[in-house]
Amino acid sequence: MTQDDYPIELEQPDITPYKAGNTGIDYITRLEAPEPGPHVMITAVVHGNEVCGAIALDWLFRKGVQPLKGTLSLGFMNIEAYHSFDRADPSASRFVDEDFNRLWSAETLDDPARDSVELRRARTVRPYMDNVDVLLDIHSMQHKTPPLMMAGPLAKGRALAREVGLPELVVTDAGHAAGRRMRDYAGFSDPNSPKNAVLMECGQHWEAAAGPLAIHTALRFLLAKGVIAADWAAEELAGVVLPQQRFIEVTGPVTIESEDFRFAEDYRGLEVIAKAGSVIAYDGAKPVTTPYDGCVLIMPSRRLNPGASAVRLGRYLEAG
Repeated sequence: MTQDDYPIELEQPDITPYKAGNTGIDYITRLEAPEPGPHVMITAVVHGNEVCGAIALDWLFRKGVQPLKGTLSLGFMNIEAYHSFDRADPSASRFVDEDFNRLWSAETLDDPARDSVELRRARTVRPYMDNVDVLLDIHSMQHKTPPLMMAGPLAKGRALAREVGLPELVVTDAGHAAGRRMRDYAGFSDPNSPKNAVLMECGQHWEAAAGPLAIHTALRFLLAKGVIAADWAAEELAGVVLPQQRFIEVTGPVTIESEDFRFAEDYRGLEVIAKAGSVIAYDGAKPVTTPYDGCVLIMPSRRLNPGASAVRLGRYLEAG
């Protein structure tokens, strides 16, 4: 089954009412509280075919969210890709020219020789992101596997994932060889900076459960940072049970080297390969093997292009 074989169970919300915002940047809205506090932000549609984040932000807008302290920003990122979404070819709207979530290094953003729809948007929102203290970036995945919180490789990311409390599985990883994610931009990935970020993968792109989970994760994030009152979120969070979280440490990605990369089996994600040295794929003629016992396959991709991550390899930690 490819990602396009999954049924589209979510309706794409109309986000055009949020275009003007109030920041001078289309689709970014800033809400100020009377009390001082951190600048927290929730972002959606970094990939245009990932609907659940838009559902969460639309829900917050419609419910009239207002911060109790500090600043709350709500931002829709890759707008052109989102507006190109076609139910007949849903994966095509992941991006227009290139992956928005592989551009977040100064080297890439400042490169005058590079240009794309996604780079222009990233450069537009970059000064705004420079002033964000804590970020929740909402995503979804190719295959229908359990949701994952991507907390990055640092202790502060794991701590934020614990504060949010959702979902059960937290992945500590350093990202992709193909480029830096927004959640790893600047101070977010600096162990000496107070800035922090997590990236939430809410399940398969279009499964019905991804929409409510995106809303619940957003509310838990805002509660963790003291941005909203518990009673404001109580009705929506009624019945949501916080799991005992489990942590997976990613030791590295498998980066594709050839035009002929293929998995040995139809992996969907979170398979645990018992023995070191097991063949999981072939990159041209070269076998790709597991480096240790109990190797967990994280988000195996079907976008198997040279330079991209085919899969990330990890192992469960005894304690988070």
